[in-house]
Amino acid sequence: MHISLFCAWRPDPSKTASKTSLSSFPSTAKSGSTRTSWTLPSYKDRSELPTPRTEGEILSSSNLKDFTLSDLKNATKNFRPDSLLGEGGFGYVYKGWIDEQTLAPSRPGSGMVVAVKKLKPEGFQGHKEWLTEVDYLGQLHHQNLVKLIGYCSDGDNRLLVYEYMPKGSLENHLFRRGADPLSWGIRLKVAIGAAKGLSFLHDAENQVIYRDFKASNILLDSEFNAKLSDFGLAKAGPTGDKTHVSTQVMGTRGYAAPEYVATGRLSVKSDVYSFGVVLLELLTGRRALDKSKPHSEQNLVDWTRPYLSDKRRLYRIMDMKLGGQYPKKGAHAIATIALQCTRNEAKMRPQMSEVLEKLEQLQDPKYNVTSPHVDIRRTPSAGSVPRSPMRMQPSPRRLSASASPLPAYRTAQVH
Repeated sequence: MHISLFCAWRPDPSKTASKTSLSSFPSTAKSGSTRTSWTLPSYKDRSELPTPRTEGEILSSSNLKDFTLSDLKNATKNFRPDSLLGEGGFGYVYKGWIDEQTLAPSRPGSGMVVAVKKLKPEGFQGHKEWLTEVDYLGQLHHQNLVKLIGYCSDGDNRLLVYEYMPKGSLENHLFRRGADPLSWGIRLKVAIGAAKGLSFLHDAENQVIYRDFKASNILLDSEFNAKLSDFGLAKAGPTGDKTHVSTQVMGTRGYAAPEYVATGRLSVKSDVYSFGVVLLELLTGRRALDKSKPHSEQNLVDWTRPYLSDKRRLYRIMDMKLGGQYPKKGAHAIATIALQCTRNEAKMRPQMSEVLEKLEQLQDPKYNVTSPHVDIRRTPSAGSVPRSPMRMQPSPRRLSASASPLPAYRTAQVH
């Protein structure tokens, strides 16, 4: 089995954390010889989640490897700078190698490549997010969720070991300077994969609200299959006849649903809103919030809304890096889905299962006929900057060091 996770990101200072508890599966540790082997969770969907009450239950019941700090020092060459993949407000991520069968540390360049996230000591809040991540990713298994291999809790040290995702985050590909543009087909593939992951969480026997769906939390494997990462803000959904849960407002500005920001009422429809925002990022190549833009264009949802239902004007907000190479019918269909997902009234938004069904229909060849499109905006050249479709003035892209293919650490509430 080959397992992978890539890391290079920028800190995201606009999020903070939450708590939940989940289930247990039998341990898959096998012994009886001088060598102990571990079976990593398969991609078979698992969503039966009885809730453990204590930290001890979470850690003892999870199907994860309990690494020692010494193990991870050896796996990462003692956290040496040349093993560093990236850093953010939450800590550092290092490239490491472990044996595929035993999960013991192995020599650099041999065995299975992993990403080891070493959290900064942030007291109770940081520990709570770490535990929530272990709780959810230790129990939920799906091909569109990033695979958590193990954890380490040693004194004040909190670490997580993930599969290595060689293509990094969607945010990297959309916004990082010098990144190769994603084709229309890849964008659709990423949207479908992310929708599958989110739909799985929403339709689980015990519903899970992801609460921090955004481009930096969508990781891509070598084939551009999308996987959701960072479950530090995940929240158990409502039970019985309830339609929402009330909680402290946390998340990322620009992606958080308006009713959640205003009232603290969280539901799966809050995730649907965030998904719609990411669809807009895929269409436009712009960030959910971009303070470098003119004031009327800073909020992506507000700026794009007048164009989404107008077939004749939709091209004015399409990502210029596509070079006009996209199917008009497919683009309009995506725009319509994004418009529905970002409706102000939560009850008017579709379910993720409905969104997924609509997106999968767009794989039909009739939605993928690309015809030459004459764009009145200037053709982008290397290093060029798109012009505003409203003002037709240069508007420099906001650049960041590197986007987060691993969870960014939350340091602020949504306002």
